[in-house]
Amino acid sequence: MTQVVLGENEGIDSALRRFKRQVSKAGILADVKYRRHFENPQEKRKRKAVAARRKQRFR
Repeated sequence: MTQVVLGENEGIDSALRRFKRQVSKAGILADVKYRRHFENPQEKRKRKAVAARRKQRFR
């Protein structure tokens, strides 16, 4: 679960930006999008390959 703790003298806009960045980095929205409809095997392989590349890049 993604959380953002407001710092002292921090505006809601900057906290919202940090939250959006954390959500996109965690891949939460992508996960929701691919679960909304049927995914054929080719799309599944492509998604897994992209995830593997992303995982390698952050090591």
